[in-house]
Amino acid sequence: MRLRPRLRRVSSLRATFTLSFAAVAAVVTVLVGVLSYSAAARLVRVDQQTVFAGVVRDLQQQVRERALSPEDYASSDQGGPRGELMGSGPTDVQVLGPGGELVDEGSPALPVRTRDRGTADEAVAGRTVEHATVALGDDRYRVATVALGDGRGAVQVAQEFSDTEDLLRELQQRTVLLEAAVVVSAGLFGWWLARRMTRRLVRLAGAAEDVARTGRLSIQVPVTGRDEVGRLGRSFDRMLVRLAQSEEDQRRLVQDAGHELRTPLTSLRTNISLLRRIDEFPASVREELVADLAQEARELTDLVNELVDLAAGQSSTEPVQRVALADIVEDVVAAARRRTGREVVARAHGDTTVAGRVGALQRAVSNLVENAAKFDRGWTGVIEVVVTGPDAGVSGTEAERRSAGGDGGAGSDSDSDGDGDGHGTVRVEVRDRGPGIADPDLIRVFDRFYRAPAARSLPGSGLGLSIVREVATAHGGEPFAFRRVGGGTVIGFTVGAGAVQKR
Repeated sequence: MRLRPRLRRVSSLRATFTLSFAAVAAVVTVLVGVLSYSAAARLVRVDQQTVFAGVVRDLQQQVRERALSPEDYASSDQGGPRGELMGSGPTDVQVLGPGGELVDEGSPALPVRTRDRGTADEAVAGRTVEHATVALGDDRYRVATVALGDGRGAVQVAQEFSDTEDLLRELQQRTVLLEAAVVVSAGLFGWWLARRMTRRLVRLAGAAEDVARTGRLSIQVPVTGRDEVGRLGRSFDRMLVRLAQSEEDQRRLVQDAGHELRTPLTSLRTNISLLRRIDEFPASVREELVADLAQEARELTDLVNELVDLAAGQSSTEPVQRVALADIVEDVVAAARRRTGREVVARAHGDTTVAGRVGALQRAVSNLVENAAKFDRGWTGVIEVVVTGPDAGVSGTEAERRSAGGDGGAGSDSDSDGDGDGHGTVRVEVRDRGPGIADPDLIRVFDRFYRAPAARSLPGSGLGLSIVREVATAHGGEPFAFRRVGGGTVIGFTVGAGAVQKR
């Protein structure tokens, strides 16, 4: 039953194409047939009329130039006047004497009318009376009567045209049959062509309906050809891949968020259950309980806020604009100094202008600085934020990375190796002198909710660096992290020079 709507739509499309193709073929065929028949019929009729008019002129010339009698035309002599007329074409000749008396009957016999008798008595040779149509049984003739002059009589000449009309009618019938055959052939060819053209569309429509019916995004999409249908298939396939990836990202986010939310919620429920007996506890225990509740509430708030930021980063509607990344870093550094009281400095090298979303880039840089300040507690070193443009040459951090033997984590490609010449990429680095990140944790610090064992006692949700990765990927770049020579960490991301990816 579910196939009926699909078949009905397909049948409608094929029928529409077939009928359209047949209609166009019919119009063209009928138009060509009518014009061809009209032209051919006109040429034949004009030719016949021209031949008959020539016979009449020859007859008029004969009677005017020579004094001919009815007997001259009654003679069957091939060299006589009658023979000359008969040689001009298929012409029937009948001779009339004075008063219209029949001297030599034609074959077939032509009717002699009053006007024809009057012409036979004409004194002027060459006077002519024409009859456009004379019916003799089933045949039709053109008849002209030419006077011999001086009342000697007249000569009637006739030309049959009904056989030509029969031939033209047969031609007309054959033309109609041929047109009908062409229209039917065009319809069959149109149906075959429509079936061939819509075959891939049918498969593509089937795949789309299967996705709508089952909700599965892993359905195989038929992709063949390089025409518009092939492009549509490839675009639809890419769309399904992106939707499947988005669905998987949402599923993992929900699972990870649910897992992370259990810990603070469990702690909150435990502490809230203890509030019923708070009067039984000493003052120090009550203060510790209230402080623990406040801390868990703050962590839960931070986790929810970062989840919201992460989701907003995946589907941001913020417009893309040209912006100097160095200016964003200056604003973030100034805010970090006020909040943390730490010494945070910013440096820029080269042109740091990129196409991006200002809010997302600001959130990524802010997360990196806050992460450095959080894990750099107890240290008095300066937190450095360095922005390097593609035209700035080799950065000093590249030497540090190679000396440390690090692989650059996620940023070890040729476009993210810290040398600033990554084919048009701009690089943001946050350098600190804290305890650093252990080598096994370097490749996982950008995973959602991942927290190194040494950092699990510190506040945080494990989403800050994940947001950095999302922002970097959306801007055509990638994150990186490696240990710093002399202690500490270099962590950051690159931004590509191309257009921001739609997410």
